[in-house]
Amino acid sequence: MKAIIVIPARLKSTRLPRKVLLDLGGKPVIQRVYEACLKATLHHEVWIAADSDEVFNICKGFTPHVLMTKEEHPSGTDRIAEVIETVICDIVVNVQGDEPFFDAGIIDRLITALQQSDAAMASVCAPVANIGELHNPNLVKVITDVNGNAIYFSRFAIPFSRDKEVDDVSVYKKHMGVYAYKASFLKEFITMPVSFLESTEKLEQLRAIENGYKIKMIEVNGIEKGIDTPEDLELARKKIKDNGII
Repeated sequence: MKAIIVIPARLKSTRLPRKVLLDLGGKPVIQRVYEACLKATLHHEVWIAADSDEVFNICKGFTPHVLMTKEEHPSGTDRIAEVIETVICDIVVNVQGDEPFFDAGIIDRLITALQQSDAAMASVCAPVANIGELHNPNLVKVITDVNGNAIYFSRFAIPFSRDKEVDDVSVYKKHMGVYAYKASFLKEFITMPVSFLESTEKLEQLRAIENGYKIKMIEVNGIEKGIDTPEDLELARKKIKDNGII
């Protein structure tokens, strides 16, 4: 099964404008993400999905694997779906364009999960770290069945503990927004209407569950935080410098 990685590179980010092109140790952030993805072993190609001439031209300076996509896509999922209209594959992994320290081993685990199961998608979860995370609606929680398939995603703490106070939050799992898709499913997914659960929780992955598709979850200890703010960028620059990353 041919597996590719696609990195959506959007210039007009909200919280940190133009972040994919900002300097990170002498290279743009998007190049750092691209190089991190290259460390995976089970993929065939890494592609960047650009949304502007500026991003496209800069990315062309370090890889031939960049495609121009429509600027008006409502989500990264739609942008990735446009890529696989041109780049034929069986599995596509979506890595965000602001995660320069992404663990490539996770990519390999996602690809393996889809190769070995009948799930339409795969994603990542990690133990909740503290009570603040558990009750933070911006941090999505997930519960799974005995086979590791997602039952539900919610902004609430699930499952609800009816009889006692939660004393070990690590039994709860937080969702990390990294996805892999079977290409045939992704093409179908973007044609499905927005579902009731999706529109209520504002979580796109619920569209798949509500339509009866499986999402295989892999568990990790955690994922390095992406670059969302100027403070995140400075921390990333410090890490590059302190670790002598070229």
